[in-house]
Amino acid sequence: MRVTYEHVQAAAARIAGGVARTPCVESVPLSRLTGCRVFCKLDHLQRTGSFKERGALNALLQLDDEQKRRGVTAASAGNHALGLAYHGQRLSVPVTVVMPRFAPLIKVRTCRQLGAEVVLEGQSFDDARALADRFAAERGLTYVHGYDDPTIIAGQGTIAVEIAEQVDAFDAVVVPVGGGGLIAGVAAALAKLEPAAQVIGVEPATMACFDEALKAGRPVDVEPHPTLADGLAITRVGANAFETARPAVERIVTADEDALALAVLRMAELEKSVVEGAAAAPLAALCGGQLDELHGKTIVLVVAGGNIDPAVLGHVIEKGLVADGRLCRFRAIISDRPGGLAALTKTIAEAGASVEQVVHDRPFTSGDIAHVCVDVTVETHDHAHMQQLRHALEAVGIRVVRD
Repeated sequence: MRVTYEHVQAAAARIAGGVARTPCVESVPLSRLTGCRVFCKLDHLQRTGSFKERGALNALLQLDDEQKRRGVTAASAGNHALGLAYHGQRLSVPVTVVMPRFAPLIKVRTCRQLGAEVVLEGQSFDDARALADRFAAERGLTYVHGYDDPTIIAGQGTIAVEIAEQVDAFDAVVVPVGGGGLIAGVAAALAKLEPAAQVIGVEPATMACFDEALKAGRPVDVEPHPTLADGLAITRVGANAFETARPAVERIVTADEDALALAVLRMAELEKSVVEGAAAAPLAALCGGQLDELHGKTIVLVVAGGNIDPAVLGHVIEKGLVADGRLCRFRAIISDRPGGLAALTKTIAEAGASVEQVVHDRPFTSGDIAHVCVDVTVETHDHAHMQQLRHALEAVGIRVVRD
């Protein structure tokens, strides 16, 4: 089924007052960084931390009395489950969600706190979906698909209705893509509201199911792979989502893992927003040179969710620092006599870098016993600064053998 603007318009009226009308703010630092006029639609500020509330509420409000009494079920990596759990609790609709075992712990815990029954099953969305389907059949529950149910797609499209009201004129909206429900809803709405604006999707490079569907002309399966954008880790785009989005989506680009980590870091530093990898995907593509044709234009980045596991956040930020050249590790050979280590650290300090860690490796140092290998982790300004440090070390006779 192809979702239309009329479906989105009806959803917007239906859920008004039930979900937050989130800000769509101009970002001066991101505009300077990218050379575009950048607005950020901050839907990670929804009560449950993601845009998924929009579709979840729209779907729940259209259940009949018997369906509400029996309850609903869904397979979800987290954000769809959170949206159903929160609004199910508000509307007194029982919710049972099945999550893959890799689902972020913060999402599992929050779902349970919101009163949902949470079952962890399998290593993929498909494994979780099989059990959710069984629950629907055995318990008489209504299955609410997280990205391919037309009511879900229409609900997600309400984000574009708000964007069109909040930004006077824009050239493109850049949307993270997993199963396709969000970009389908956005495309359906903007086809009517801003037909000249481009709708561009961003997928993780490890799981580009929408791009593969475009190549094949239909939804196809892709191999599951780990990604920082766990909310986009879908092996097959939804059929309804694909039918709705395909005519109106300008193109699909991908972002690799380093770009995603760096974008999470940029959002934290420049926008003071903690977001998950999926939400950082539009910025990752923009900063990664995937969208250079948008230079000088007005664009909206859909910041879709902020439910990143705190235990993962530190790792992602460190990975971003590495990608940015601000956290570097190298191996050097220094004298094992008194003063050898001091000479190393003095040179690092004089170069304006900061030592994070030094590890000696005596047993596996090749050559004479008067020298030792050390693995050094340093904080630097950028990649160029690391090269300056390397030259400074070599100038005082310290050989860098790996970085």
